[in-house]
Amino acid sequence: MNRSQFNYLIGLGAGFLFLLGLVSGLGLFFWMTDGQTEPVSTVSLFSVRNLILWGLLLVFLVTVGVVLRRAFQGYFFTVNQLAEEMSLILSANPKHRVQRVEGPAEVQKLAQTINDFADRFQSLLADDEAKIQKARAELEDERNRLAALVSELTEGVVVCNLEGRILLYNNQAKQLLAHPTEELANGNGVSGFMGLGRSIFGIIDYDSVTHAIEDLGYRLEKQNSNLVSNFVVSAPNGQLIRARMVPVLDQSKSMSGFVITLEDMTQLLESSARRDRLLKSLTEGTRASLANIRAAIETIAEYPEMAPEEQQQFQTVIRVEAEQLSNKLNETMNTHAADLRAHWRLEPMLGSNLIWAIRRRFEDRLEITTEVDELDEDLWLKVDSYAVVQALSQLMHQLQAKLHIRSVTFRLKKTGRIAALDMLWRDGPIDTETLWLWQNDSSVSDSDGFSLPLNEVAERHGGEIWCQTDKQSGVAYLRLLLPTAQPTPSWHAPVIHVESRPEYYDFDLFHQPGQKPELDQQALTDLTYTVFDTETTGLNPAAGDEIISISAVRIVNGRLLRQEVFDQLINPKRSIPRTSTEVHGIRPEMLKGQPTADQVLPQFCKFIEDTVLVGHNAAFDMRMLQIKEEELNLRIVNPVLDTLLLAAVVNPNQSDQSLEAIAHRMDVNLFGRHTSLGDAIVTGEIFLKLIPLLMKQGIYTLAEARAAAERTYLARVNY
Repeated sequence: MNRSQFNYLIGLGAGFLFLLGLVSGLGLFFWMTDGQTEPVSTVSLFSVRNLILWGLLLVFLVTVGVVLRRAFQGYFFTVNQLAEEMSLILSANPKHRVQRVEGPAEVQKLAQTINDFADRFQSLLADDEAKIQKARAELEDERNRLAALVSELTEGVVVCNLEGRILLYNNQAKQLLAHPTEELANGNGVSGFMGLGRSIFGIIDYDSVTHAIEDLGYRLEKQNSNLVSNFVVSAPNGQLIRARMVPVLDQSKSMSGFVITLEDMTQLLESSARRDRLLKSLTEGTRASLANIRAAIETIAEYPEMAPEEQQQFQTVIRVEAEQLSNKLNETMNTHAADLRAHWRLEPMLGSNLIWAIRRRFEDRLEITTEVDELDEDLWLKVDSYAVVQALSQLMHQLQAKLHIRSVTFRLKKTGRIAALDMLWRDGPIDTETLWLWQNDSSVSDSDGFSLPLNEVAERHGGEIWCQTDKQSGVAYLRLLLPTAQPTPSWHAPVIHVESRPEYYDFDLFHQPGQKPELDQQALTDLTYTVFDTETTGLNPAAGDEIISISAVRIVNGRLLRQEVFDQLINPKRSIPRTSTEVHGIRPEMLKGQPTADQVLPQFCKFIEDTVLVGHNAAFDMRMLQIKEEELNLRIVNPVLDTLLLAAVVNPNQSDQSLEAIAHRMDVNLFGRHTSLGDAIVTGEIFLKLIPLLMKQGIYTLAEARAAAERTYLARVNY
């Protein structure tokens, strides 16, 4: 009941009591004074005549009450119901029509007018939809061509906004960046958590991506035409991935996002490692043969007067050793030809860009003051910039911790066909043993990355590294020799203008704020949601009922992503009552061999990261999960919205708030009912249609939606 209804009831009650008192007082006054000079006795008040009058008065008052009640019912409850029906037509379901309503002729006429308006409104919407479909028809072929192109690429492709939110990806990228998860029995488990709206920083090493973004930003600032940044990362499944990043530019030529292409380097690097071992074995295996050949030749040269028989023996040794050596080399070439061609992939890079990246890392991460003493601005290097930056950062960390070095100076100059990168500091000499330990320490290492000692970084570049101190000046320096490269023709990154971005992406996340801790203040239309549902052995969580199926589907930027779902049966390790099986159709034999809750729920928690949970009658599902949180030491901190409560917010005068009834009002197709995935999808469709209805009531943010839901009478239900 709203405030106007309450005020009307108060006024109606006061008026009724006033009328009753007035009529009763007048009647009593007239009867007491009608033709009598003496006060009326009590007996006279209850005479037949008086009783008839009192009866007529009572009938009058009852009639007035019935009329007023019908007026209230017809002009308040019915009108409010019509207002809700109108909102449904305008915001959620244009096919909806007002059914028979109770009320006076005026209200009936209003209902018919609403239906007439709905007919015209639906007709106009149909015309607009036809125009939109016609306008998009020309884009459909382009969309199909792009989809086919991206899906058939051998490289993975990921498009992100500047905050790292994923806007587009292909199946190759999803496979390359898949998370290593336990194999679930029915094969429906989530093999990776690549998804639209998710953060690329949770999938690819954060430092590698930010390094590439900073590198591209620096190149844009310097108006460098070579807008490509390359780096190597370790994927969550352990594969080594070579990544190439190019910027997405807006009309002002500012970077608004980036495109990453991904290529599996695991086999290449394994082949390179085998090549190194092979070359080492060749070196050691041929040394003896070469020594024998050399000794035989030197003996023949030293003793020219040697007897022919002895010379023949030495010549035989030379021939046999040479044949064995030749056979071994031929066999090696035939067997390991691919390995011998393997090499570490180094990319051309302007030397000044590398110096800038190193200085940026030192100053931002280590708070080290840096200077440049000598720099060849036109010098090109062939390097893995990420490995070099990480290697020098690791060494600088050691210098900072052990020798308290706080400032360094850089020099980069060409010396012949190689480049010398020097890092100089004062008052910090390093002895040979310490340097050897630091050089063989892991320079690129973290929980999700790979490890390379500093020496190996130098070796991979075909260079060397050493350190020495000038005793007179007290200046120590580390020198890293790196290969040089010839400037390559500029490769221009494709400029994707935001205004001309194809319609078929259906996501506008370039300018959308990322997930923040202050989710309550974000608009409902800006949030990312996970709609979920469970099926259980029963309806009493406290009595030991268990989850036997859990499913979820994601909503990003107002779109239900049916291709990004979590759907898994769970072995409850207990019997299932027949009454429950009759509802959801899950039989005990279907759960044999399925994973248990301790295997599935941690993966579910990973799937719902950084999203708002949505469910129908979510209090029940959340109670089931809460019990499992305590058992499995899990933590679900996601905000929760309940479509049951939100439907009561937008349609308080509708008595039936079941999922079926709401779906019927919202024109949502019911399919897969009483399966967790089917119910999750239906709930997601309903939620999307509830958002504009909530906004019509002034409910725009997550906090406002939660507060409104909490005020409904259904929010008092506990499990």
